[in-house]
Amino acid sequence: MSTSPITADEAGTDSGRIKARFAQLKAEGRGGLVTFVTAGDPTYEASLEIITGLPKAGADIIEIGMPFTDPMADGPAIQAAGLRALNGGQTLPKTIEIAKALRDSDAEVPIVLMGYFNPIYSYGVERFLTDARAAGVDGLIVVDLPPEEDAELCIPAMRAGVNFIRLATPTTDDKRLPKVLQNTSGFVYYVSILGITGTKDIEDAPVQAAVERLKRHTDLPIAVGFGIKTPEQASKICESAEAAVVGSAIVGKIKDNLDAQGKPTPGLTEAVLSYVSALAAGVRGARS
Repeated sequence: MSTSPITADEAGTDSGRIKARFAQLKAEGRGGLVTFVTAGDPTYEASLEIITGLPKAGADIIEIGMPFTDPMADGPAIQAAGLRALNGGQTLPKTIEIAKALRDSDAEVPIVLMGYFNPIYSYGVERFLTDARAAGVDGLIVVDLPPEEDAELCIPAMRAGVNFIRLATPTTDDKRLPKVLQNTSGFVYYVSILGITGTKDIEDAPVQAAVERLKRHTDLPIAVGFGIKTPEQASKICESAEAAVVGSAIVGKIKDNLDAQGKPTPGLTEAVLSYVSALAAGVRGARS
C-alpha cells in the first residue's frame, strides 16, 4: 500500500472539532490547554468522572490514554497509571465507552485517543475506527507508528475522518520533518524533551526556537508537551505555541490522591480538576 500524501478526495468527512477549537483560541487571542488522562486510572468510574469534568475545568482538548502493557515512550507516572488501569480491568472497548460518555456530555470538546498500535491492531483497525468515530473521537496519537507505516492506520484514519496527529521531537531535523508532516492533521505535537514522559522539566528557549522552526514547515497549530507542570510553565509555552499539553503532572495528581491500597480518596476528582483549572488559567493569561 502507498504511503504518499492523502488527497482531499481520499480524506473522509472531518468532524472539524480540532480545527474549530484552534480557530476559537486564535479568535480569543489565547493559548490552549491539552490534558491527558489514562482511561481507567485509578478505576473506570473515577477516570470517567475526571474526564467528563475536564471541559468545565478549562481543558480545550482532551487526550484519553489507551492503556498498554508496554508503553515504551512513557515515564514512570504514566506507566503506573496504565498498570493501575489494566489491573482494574480497563480494555480498549471500555476506553471507547469513556470517550463516548465525554462526547455525550460535551458536543464540542475535541477528543483524542493516545497510545500504541498493538491494542488497535488486536481490536481490528477498521472496527476500531468505526467505533471511535461513532463515539465522537476526533483524533489519534499513536506514538509507535512512524510515517513509513502510514498505510497501517494513519491513512485509514484520515479516510474515516479522524485526524492523525504526529509527534515531532528535538531530533526531528529539517530533512526528516517533511516526511513526519506528510499526512499529519489536526495539530503537531512537539515533544520538547528527549526521553520518556514526566522525567524532566521543560526549558523555554529551546522550545521557542523549535516552535518557530516547525512553523516554517507547517500551517498546523503546534502543541508542546513533556515537562510542563505549573501554570507558569504552561503560560510561557503558549507565548510561542498554540497549546500546552499536560499529562504526567495530571496523572501525578491522581496518584497523590489514592489511599494506601491504591483506591481513590473522596477528594480525588476535586483535586485533579482544581489543578487543571489552575493550568487553564495559566494558558488563558499567556497572551494578555
